[in-house]
Amino acid sequence: MSDTSHAKARRRDRRVYLGSHPVLFGLLAATRGRPVRRIGGTLLVHGAEAYRQALTRLPLDRTAEGTTGGAARSALAGDGGVLFDQEGSGHRSDRRDLAAQLSAAGVARLRERWRPLLVRGLEPLAHGGAVDLVGLSRELAGSVVCALLGTATDPRAVASAAAEAAAASVRSHLPGPRRPGAEAAAVRSAARLRDLLAPADDGALAAMVAVAAVNTTVAALPRAVAWCADAGLWDQAADEALRPALAAELLRVTAASPLLPRVAAADGTAGGCPVRGGDRLLLVARHAAEAHRRDPDARRPAGPGTARLVFGSGPHACPGARLAGVQLADVLAALAPARPVVTRARVDRRAALPGWRTLLVEART
Repeated sequence: MSDTSHAKARRRDRRVYLGSHPVLFGLLAATRGRPVRRIGGTLLVHGAEAYRQALTRLPLDRTAEGTTGGAARSALAGDGGVLFDQEGSGHRSDRRDLAAQLSAAGVARLRERWRPLLVRGLEPLAHGGAVDLVGLSRELAGSVVCALLGTATDPRAVASAAAEAAAASVRSHLPGPRRPGAEAAAVRSAARLRDLLAPADDGALAAMVAVAAVNTTVAALPRAVAWCADAGLWDQAADEALRPALAAELLRVTAASPLLPRVAAADGTAGGCPVRGGDRLLLVARHAAEAHRRDPDARRPAGPGTARLVFGSGPHACPGARLAGVQLADVLAALAPARPVVTRARVDRRAALPGWRTLLVEART
């Protein structure tokens, strides 16, 4: 492992940002010198402590336009109760239920679903073939969602519908002039996903679980593997003792959800900067977690308090963090013997989260 190899990994990974929202991420990069920077009614929050304060101490409007909850409610035609737009006891209850399913025991049960798919999906590497990690990640994510929701629907169909629902929702809530028909397209995409998940007890909540799980997985796994390959980290991936720390480090630097859009519901402060009710907050998870300045290294990892910031903080922490770490560790373990290299990488310019449309790997010869 060398600084040069990490530079190669960082250059490749930067392409997913430049290919999806170059202006937005250019602005974030230009303003990251301060923990918090105000531009009109918008606060760009980069610093770790300011990021924590915004998520744990500021009242947040969970249904405001341009937020995750607002986009979810709009796409689901006004239905509430989709976890991201909830408040109070309903939000806490649904989070507890989901967290229980994603406990250590719950994740162990889910592994029984994805490990056979992983073995089968990577089998071509042993015979000189290539594997598209994006397609494999979709199948893994779809299988997890179907297991969580107790549905027998085709996992690949669920993953495809969840990806399109998320992309359509993001397109309908991007800053600037609205694209004609964007909101209607988001509603139609969400309806198709709900129809696929019809056996689930709560269609709205099931749809949001599917959207969150599929899109973060499909963004995270291929980017993490590409970085591991480019930076020459397969020795760490092959080491059973180091592998969990490596998975956490790769998730930190790739930051599947690099930006959390929120709106303040009341006055407060973040990083010493006054916040007014109604202010828009762009919480830059990747900067709070030092993804832009600290390369991944399982032997000298960032502290857990820093690494976990890519999953949020406090009551707004993602309940799927354990699942993400275990699943990536399993992928790294399965790939390590082949020590694969990236042979083709194509950015997905339509996806909700920065990621690859195609990422082909082949065993090193």
